[in-house]
Amino acid sequence: MNQFTAAPISRPAALITGASRGIGRATAERFAAAGYHLILTCISSIKTLREYAARLEQAYGIRCAAVQADMGNYEEVRKVFGQITELDVVVNNAGVSYVGLLSEMETADWQRLMRTNLDSCFYTCKLAVPLLLRKHCGKIINISSVWGSVGASMEVAYSASKGAVNAFTKALAKELAPSNIQVNALAFGMIDTRMNESFTPEELAAITAGIPADRPGSAEEAAQLILLTAQAPPYLTGQVITMDGGWT
Repeated sequence: MNQFTAAPISRPAALITGASRGIGRATAERFAAAGYHLILTCISSIKTLREYAARLEQAYGIRCAAVQADMGNYEEVRKVFGQITELDVVVNNAGVSYVGLLSEMETADWQRLMRTNLDSCFYTCKLAVPLLLRKHCGKIINISSVWGSVGASMEVAYSASKGAVNAFTKALAKELAPSNIQVNALAFGMIDTRMNESFTPEELAAITAGIPADRPGSAEEAAQLILLTAQAPPYLTGQVITMDGGWT
């Protein structure tokens, strides 16, 4: 991609990882409608993401760059940031799940999950912070899960990664608060995305039965909360904000 400079400067720029589907895709639309220039990443569905980026540009009159990158690979993340000169918001949304007994999980699966869910936050924040410090302001929003707070049987690795994201968020928020940069995490309950495809219809029904709202959340609702967090007062930082239909 060509070097990304948000223009006009009066418009903020946001980086959204894992933007080809689900929460990331809905978030891109929500931010584009709010007038943000966008840098969107995906690990494999680049044709789909480029088509989506073009549609957002046409519909909302913003600049939107689509980039293929494994955000759990530091060199690939570094190349992405080598082409960004303006940044106001980072949404660390890229993530994968694993459902199964821990004793049957391969070490390669554990490493892949941790790279995607946790290492990506470190790499992105490490490289985004200097850009935000130049403006003495900015928002970092890490997408987490209720399982990061309470844990889930058969999802030990996923729960561990999201628990680490929560701790990472709180610590980085304290580090960056004097520089007027806010860091928050959003811990979602069940959101209706392809990440739930590993569950049977019976399992999904059982999970839904335990949600007071009696339904999963939508990707659009998650995106709405992400934008609200990006536009929240600067005093909101270091928080793990839960949206789960009343489940916890």
